[in-house]
Amino acid sequence: MTTRAGFVALIGEPNAGKSTLTNAMVGAKVSIVTHKVQTTRARIRGVAMEGEAQIVFVDTPGLFRPRRRLDRAMVAAAWGGAADADVVVLMVEAHRGVTEGVERILEGLQDIGKGRTVALAINKIDRVKAETLLALTKDMNDRYPFAETFMISAEKGHGVPALRQWLAGKLPEGPWLYPEDQIADLPMRMIAAEMTREKLTLRLHQELPYQMTVETEAWEERKDGSARIDQIIYVMRDGHKGIVLGHKGETIKAVSKAAREELEEFLGRKVHLFLQVKVRPNWLEEAERYSEMGLNFKDGNT
Repeated sequence: MTTRAGFVALIGEPNAGKSTLTNAMVGAKVSIVTHKVQTTRARIRGVAMEGEAQIVFVDTPGLFRPRRRLDRAMVAAAWGGAADADVVVLMVEAHRGVTEGVERILEGLQDIGKGRTVALAINKIDRVKAETLLALTKDMNDRYPFAETFMISAEKGHGVPALRQWLAGKLPEGPWLYPEDQIADLPMRMIAAEMTREKLTLRLHQELPYQMTVETEAWEERKDGSARIDQIIYVMRDGHKGIVLGHKGETIKAVSKAAREELEEFLGRKVHLFLQVKVRPNWLEEAERYSEMGLNFKDGNT
């Protein structure tokens, strides 16, 4: 049997379902999934097997109109992920259709998509009627020559196996890029930090999640097989620290418990998780924070 391997970039607006699709394809949770937009910061790679093919998913940050340095670095990472991939999949939400953001992405594809296989995945199909789907499919294909169109529900798994099978057949022949049992190429320290950040994002109100970051400071393997993980949550103001800690420390306790439980399930062993909150007013302007997130600090320049 001939083996195949290659990179597939999922691009789209924030909240289009890219992280959910990555996790559905890989069969494990490697990408942060929340109801809040712009939560994926690094180009997380999940590895899926389909027959003799190894598909490496680059789950890019959502493409949006950037306002801050971090936004610009995220958008640069997203387009960079598409430019480096063998196949690009543009995800759009069925119920939102061709938004202004989708139109901007289609413009970007005119350049990035040259000489590359680009597919369209219309997600959240359970939210609209069949005639709406057909009209959207026609509209999108009139705007760009997609190699194939898939109608999926990443959350429910509809259409996901057909998309994965098609992608496997489009990858170049060659040896696998990762060991068969590896599901992500992010260091575990970063995956652990993303899990904690997801729990914080889910608990806190709209603006704060984008003004904080989580780093795994230390990881100690214990003799009894458990792991001790120390993490720092960086926030920009003293007031933010109070919000993260919560009344009598209730918020941070709940976040720590939820993150620890998910880490234990992911690692299959006991975890001792210790969280600290530190105020760093300028963390958004520190190169070190960006490299911890897998982003290029220079990409954030205006």
